[in-house]
Amino acid sequence: MPIHYPNGKPYQGGAQTASQAVNYGGRGMTLEQELNATNDYYRQLRMAVVYKKPTPIQIVKVDYPSRAQAVIKEAYFKTPSTTDYNGVYKGLYLDFEAKETKNKASFPLKNFHPHQIRHFAECLGQAGVCFVVMRFVTLHRLFVYPASNLITYWQAADNGGRKSIPLSEIEVNGFELHPKLQPPIPYLTGVDWLIQTKKVGIIDE
Repeated sequence: MPIHYPNGKPYQGGAQTASQAVNYGGRGMTLEQELNATNDYYRQLRMAVVYKKPTPIQIVKVDYPSRAQAVIKEAYFKTPSTTDYNGVYKGLYLDFEAKETKNKASFPLKNFHPHQIRHFAECLGQAGVCFVVMRFVTLHRLFVYPASNLITYWQAADNGGRKSIPLSEIEVNGFELHPKLQPPIPYLTGVDWLIQTKKVGIIDE
């Protein structure tokens, strides 16, 4: 079944996204799979309730070979209006995106979209805990990075600034995660750090 992006181009499955398969920590799981397994683990232990938001799809062609059967022949990805994951932890609203890069020295801002930045700003304005789980694939390093800092770099880029976030900045103002067997990506340790360091409010306009 052909699936298309909102601009009409066919989906090839080769773009570098959060669901791209990488051999990380010897497990060979995708970032999305690891986060989903982590969220299952957290829910089972009643530590947090977090889910991945489904990707909206517009169905444009359906065949009905029989009355009791429908076969989707063509569909398009709708443009998402928010981020990848949301949920509740310790009475706080969590909202985050999962991204990865093969770059070694910086994280490209082109990995994000304007609607995601707007959504982060809106959630931060309501005192939500917002962040990005960033993976440097080649370096085998993983961080929780505050959405407020991401917004600062995004706004600077709009005003002619650099188009990426230096790894050195992420090391200083982010929280490095160390994958485990259970859970695969212990991002709640990064969330605790965000709460303790009060990196949960919106930046000044």
